[in-house]
Amino acid sequence: MLEDSTLREVFHFRVTFWGAISVITLTFVLLIVLLSVLIVYTPIRNILPGYNESLRQQIITESARVDSLQADLTLQRQYLDVIKQLTAGDIQTDSVQSLDSLQLVERERLLEQRNEFTDAFMAQYEQQERDRLMLFDNTSSHNVRYLCRPVRGVVVQSAQPEQRLYGTAVRAAKNENVQATTRGDIVLVERMADNTYTVVLQNNQFMTIYRHLPKVLKAQGSSVAQGESIGLMDGVHDLSVELWDAGKFVNPEEAIVW
Repeated sequence: MLEDSTLREVFHFRVTFWGAISVITLTFVLLIVLLSVLIVYTPIRNILPGYNESLRQQIITESARVDSLQADLTLQRQYLDVIKQLTAGDIQTDSVQSLDSLQLVERERLLEQRNEFTDAFMAQYEQQERDRLMLFDNTSSHNVRYLCRPVRGVVVQSAQPEQRLYGTAVRAAKNENVQATTRGDIVLVERMADNTYTVVLQNNQFMTIYRHLPKVLKAQGSSVAQGESIGLMDGVHDLSVELWDAGKFVNPEEAIVW
């Protein structure tokens, strides 16, 4: 390097091949050391994949808990809003009594006014109810069967065996339990084209066939007790119930109290 006015040499340096290689190598080494120090001694290391899995898992768990707490707070806030509206009288309570409660009230009223006529009527009624619960004798065991109601609902279509319609269609509310009519084994669980299931419950020679069952809670081959839940209704499909005893058709409306 020369001075402009006097052309006197002010500074000079000499670049060689190996000198340049040494400078470049030393620069890379310094950069690597600096990056390593930053990764080890600063929080930057937490963003590296696989470096601290426990912290990552903890962050994910805490995020899930926060979401769950937010959902719970939302439900509690809605519940409190409904309570406030009920207290203020903005929402009228439902005054419609259920069918079961009305039956209990009516039965208590009749029992309070009992006389010889009501006693005779009650005895006749109870005998008719027992007869409806009782099926004919099994040809093999000669034991009387008592059937549990498959589902709590309304019969919308009766069985018509002369037209090869052997099932009784029952309409029930959403999430209503579908129960086993007798104890036995689930011998078939088959999914149909409409995304419903056909379930066959067998007890010796007696079979109960559930068709258009939206959700099944028991697996094929499992044993169930009488009245045990085997599925749930969805409020859309109507459950079809068929009864067969030793290959002979049994009308569900004559054998079950709905």
